[in-house]
Amino acid sequence: MNKMHLIIRQEYLNRVRKRSFIAMTLLMPFLFVALMSFPHWMSKINDTETHDIIVLDYTGSYKNLFTDTSQYRFYYRMTGDPADNTEKVYAYIIISENLLQNPQAIAIYSEKQISQNFKEYITLQAERYLENEKLASCQIQNIQKIIADLQVKLDIPEIRFGEDGTKSRSSVEISSVIGIASTFIIYMFLLLYGVQIMQSVTQEKSNRIVEVMISSVKPFELMMGKITAIGLAGLTQFAIWLILSVIILFSTTSQLSIGAATDNIESLNQMQSYPFAELLIWFTLFFSGGYMLYASLFAAIGSAVDNEADTQQFMTPITIIILFALYAGIYSAQNPEGPLAFWCSMIPFTSPIVMMVRIPFGIPLWEIIVSFLILGISALCSIWISGRIYRIGILMYGKKTSYTEIIKWIKYKG
Repeated sequence: MNKMHLIIRQEYLNRVRKRSFIAMTLLMPFLFVALMSFPHWMSKINDTETHDIIVLDYTGSYKNLFTDTSQYRFYYRMTGDPADNTEKVYAYIIISENLLQNPQAIAIYSEKQISQNFKEYITLQAERYLENEKLASCQIQNIQKIIADLQVKLDIPEIRFGEDGTKSRSSVEISSVIGIASTFIIYMFLLLYGVQIMQSVTQEKSNRIVEVMISSVKPFELMMGKITAIGLAGLTQFAIWLILSVIILFSTTSQLSIGAATDNIESLNQMQSYPFAELLIWFTLFFSGGYMLYASLFAAIGSAVDNEADTQQFMTPITIIILFALYAGIYSAQNPEGPLAFWCSMIPFTSPIVMMVRIPFGIPLWEIIVSFLILGISALCSIWISGRIYRIGILMYGKKTSYTEIIKWIKYKG
């Protein structure tokens, strides 16, 4: 175990001291915020351009149908042909008949593809105008006020009972966001660091470095040391991302206007009622179990091949399973008590991802415990099987490995 401790320490330090690791650890939260803000920023730039639109109203009844905005200016005509487009306008809107009698008698003509925002604006303005015309035809006094008074907007609170009978506010939206975010994080780390383990093992094998290393340490200790070190590096990176994200979030929130901050008070109060400490504990446990399960398999794959090009035949099944777990987790957010969510949270290959979607919804504790026990036992079995593959595959050169050959390595008792 002393040698394994040295392997973990050296492998961990080699990882966290790399410039690429430091750069990605520090820059990723800022890159994420920038990617989230970039589309909004670009949309604001596009809003400054003003488009001219000609409305060809052949009926002469819709002169005030559309209202000018900072983006669109409307010019009304009763004659003309959009095919000429001598004025080079953004679009032509043609109204050929009475829209109350024939709602299909309106069309948009343009040389270039119009934007989705423009089509939505035109559709909304036309629908509101026609609705008002229909209401006016009813000849009921103050009908607009009557309809406005009839409209009711409900904000139904969600109250969840605890096992001890206590009540707490909850939100299906917040639960879904927390669950899906946890799912994506675990999915990303399983795939990213699992591939890193496989590449590291393959490189050491192809460079013959491993032959020197196993002369002083057992293959199993070497495998576990590498898996543990890379896992600790991943947890370190995640902890730094979490801290930086919280700092960025609070610094951004402090710059919001008073009105925007007031709108978010209710959401913040609901989030405070969530047991984040409990969620973090379960996240760490399921992340660790899932990581040990998949990392050992990736290490076994890396030891069974001579180069990275040969890993695809073994990686494909594992990648498909992880992708299936991701999609199962996303769909489980819509029905966390459904059969898909339940069984995928019990199967060890999908439970690390799917269970983290269900936990924020307050599922029974026994389901979480049973799922984690199955995952832990499966991870230990995976480590044992991968260790038997690793001890032989790490010294095998010049031979294409097949599944049949791997089964023989597992059964070998030498």
